[in-house]
Amino acid sequence: MKNTTSLNIVLVEPEIPPNTGSIARLCGATNTVLHLVHPLGFSTDDKHLKRAGLDYWKHVQIQHWDSFDQFMQAQKETDLFFFTTKTKTSYTEASFKEGSFLVFGKETKGLPKETLEFYHDRCYTLPMQNSNIRSLNLAMTAGIVLYEALRQVSSR
Repeated sequence: MKNTTSLNIVLVEPEIPPNTGSIARLCGATNTVLHLVHPLGFSTDDKHLKRAGLDYWKHVQIQHWDSFDQFMQAQKETDLFFFTTKTKTSYTEASFKEGSFLVFGKETKGLPKETLEFYHDRCYTLPMQNSNIRSLNLAMTAGIVLYEALRQVSSR
């Protein structure tokens, strides 16, 4: 894979510090920009957040947004990819490109219903083989999707 800073992970109002810390570490390892949309469900000084990111925080490019509306107004619609359990379209059907924003909602509620309805054609999921499992951990999901996006971008 080529070394790129062309992808973005967006966490909308994340609630669980270790998830955000793990995703920050993932972003640092892949030169992916991490966008944190406030309000956050924790302080950025949280010890669990720092522990999950280990000593890699200095290698992570982080952008903070005051609100989801502020973030959305600053982006091109064609660069946005939304991830939810409320669709049947697999993430493998997405056509990621340089500059793509991989948008994930808060752990307990996901993305706003209005966003999912308005951007229904830009919503993707990780298919579950076992219907007893509702979803995967946010950090795991972000990692799976990010590496698929990196694979697609590097093969172009």
